[in-house]
Amino acid sequence: MDLCNIKTVRDIMSIFHLTAKKEYGQNFLTDPSVVADIADSAYGADTVLEIGPGLGVLTRELSARYKTVKALEIDEKLLPALKYTLNDCKNVTVINGDVMKEDLAALLADDFANGKVSVCANLPYYITSPILMKLLESELPFDSITVMVQKEVAERLAAGAGEKDCGAITVAVAYRGEAEMLFTVPSDRFFPAPKVDSAVVRIKLYREKPVVPRDEETFFATVRASFLQRRKTLVNSLSTGFSQIPKEKFAEFIEQLGLRPDIRGERLTVAEFAALSDLIYAEKAK
Repeated sequence: MDLCNIKTVRDIMSIFHLTAKKEYGQNFLTDPSVVADIADSAYGADTVLEIGPGLGVLTRELSARYKTVKALEIDEKLLPALKYTLNDCKNVTVINGDVMKEDLAALLADDFANGKVSVCANLPYYITSPILMKLLESELPFDSITVMVQKEVAERLAAGAGEKDCGAITVAVAYRGEAEMLFTVPSDRFFPAPKVDSAVVRIKLYREKPVVPRDEETFFATVRASFLQRRKTLVNSLSTGFSQIPKEKFAEFIEQLGLRPDIRGERLTVAEFAALSDLIYAEKAK
């Protein structure tokens, strides 16, 4: 079954009385090489969790490569179509559920016990960051997370310290793994075509984090404060985010870490954010 063929997609949508729903970000991939490349990105996994299978175009490719595929689909109206398109994929389980509400630890408990688990997803633009942060903050031992997202978001996810696209989510991802932008996907490779291009990012998660702050809550509060006002210096941003600490203290911390007094948040590495948050944590504890 060629689910990259627009005629096939239209026929299936007609048979099952479906329309692409903007609220679920339903744009179906029509380029077989892109689908294959995304599926390949989870190499080494035994089980793949797919979020938002749509009509099953990526699901079929995952089924051909990996031992087990669990596909989580929020739109119950797609379930009959998925039963039809995945009829010959015996290693696929389709679950009707919302990833933001699903207990992923329970859903994947046996899979984690039996091998490596990775995530593959063509994420809806409107909820990309919340889904990605849920996956990362779950602290579940995923081997990798591969997501297709809006190109602009992909550039932020994979940015390095000092790059203009670096932001709070960049640091949140880099704290837990290494992100790499694999390739871009033009908008005309979808049906219906979105208004912007997409890109595929793979995050290879650390088994053990190379940087461990004294207090994770303070670490992320420090990161958030550092990007609240991007045009301001780090000292000014931090004094706004931690108003209970005198501004001159932040200047002392920056000097203590050997950083320039006019440095901005996007220039710090994860290790520097951790060191800074340790100083803030100690100051708050006084």
